[in-house]
Amino acid sequence: MAHLHRTPLPVSEAVERVMQYKRTGGVEKVDLQESGGRILAEDIAATHAVPPFHKSPYDGFALASEDTMELSRNNPGTFRVIETVGAGHRASRPLQSGEAVRIMTGAEIPEGADCVAMFEVCTTEEDAAGRQIMTLKRKMDAGQNIIIKGSETEQGDVLVPKGSKINPGVQALLATFGYSTVTVYNKPTVGVFATGTELLEVDEPLVPGKIRNSNAYMIQAQLERSGAACTYLGKLDDDFDSCYEAVYNALGKFDLLITTGGVSVGDYDLMPEIYEKLEAEVLFNKVAMRPGSVTTVGEYGGKLLYGLSGNPSACYVGCELFVHPILQHFMGNTRPYHTRVKAVLGEDFKKANPFTRFVRGKVDYEEGKIVVYPAGMDKSAVVTSLAHTDVFIVLRGGTRGYSQGDMVEAVLLEDQKGQTQF
Repeated sequence: MAHLHRTPLPVSEAVERVMQYKRTGGVEKVDLQESGGRILAEDIAATHAVPPFHKSPYDGFALASEDTMELSRNNPGTFRVIETVGAGHRASRPLQSGEAVRIMTGAEIPEGADCVAMFEVCTTEEDAAGRQIMTLKRKMDAGQNIIIKGSETEQGDVLVPKGSKINPGVQALLATFGYSTVTVYNKPTVGVFATGTELLEVDEPLVPGKIRNSNAYMIQAQLERSGAACTYLGKLDDDFDSCYEAVYNALGKFDLLITTGGVSVGDYDLMPEIYEKLEAEVLFNKVAMRPGSVTTVGEYGGKLLYGLSGNPSACYVGCELFVHPILQHFMGNTRPYHTRVKAVLGEDFKKANPFTRFVRGKVDYEEGKIVVYPAGMDKSAVVTSLAHTDVFIVLRGGTRGYSQGDMVEAVLLEDQKGQTQF
């Protein structure tokens, strides 16, 4: 039987084997307001200069600098204010010598003006005819207090490259440049089965010998956090024929398929036998890591079939290490792996590590340092610690434990940036 032969594979090699089957999905157009969190399938270029015209950064008066060449505290000049221009409006005519326009922040500089005197340095009054007069006691330079057309970006500049995640700032750019729809990569579709006759659905009362199915809901949330469209396909009982039929039928409907449970070495672990009957290529069925050493991945017709552990923490770790990067690549993300950083261990972790251990942890920032703490009990069957997990603390194999203050590697699970290498 396929499940009797298990050679533990280093984590990095297991990831490499999975990523040999990476592919990029198709694309679709979505409305701007629905694009948050999606991955761009096109470069976003400036469709016009920003700003699209010379504009004022202040409330003040627009005038010609040439008219101020001789001005000083002892030699003030007066200008006739011909009109007031607010943001979104334009002056009615070009300025002539000796004239000024009262201008508001963000408004277009009138033709004939090449500087703005801030409101605070000007005095205003009405002349005998009731016309507004502005007095200025300083010389102004050409271009002073003017935001030049195209000074932020020129038309045609690529502002956000294809493969970037659309965050609120990217949405602001899309709106600025008139992208009412945007081309994004399709969300990968993932089907999820839970296996085991011991499982109850979440709304069923507890009965002796049974537990509620937490993995399906946990993994659905993980997949959605990774950007996938997840469908929970229900619970598979420990019956080979019905399991095989359900898995076989689902393979053609999704980009990848995940089962949780049924991969350990017990008598009722059916997934290895299902892989065998499918004639799927088993990429690996044991990984040199804790938790999740029994994580199994097979390939059938170019599609990946994941057998994740039934233990909640082991299932969680397997999903983040082996499923997340495949999903990111499918969506065109050029940085498909979780970000890894160096961090300080915040408390002792004295458990020996025969294999690399991914400790569920929480990250904190203390006096300029990244500090990580175990999130709770560190056993693969424990679910309560996962509620506080936003980082994996990576403790290499072959150690007798770690002490508070040791430098460790941390995998950030909720970081948006990602990285190009595992």
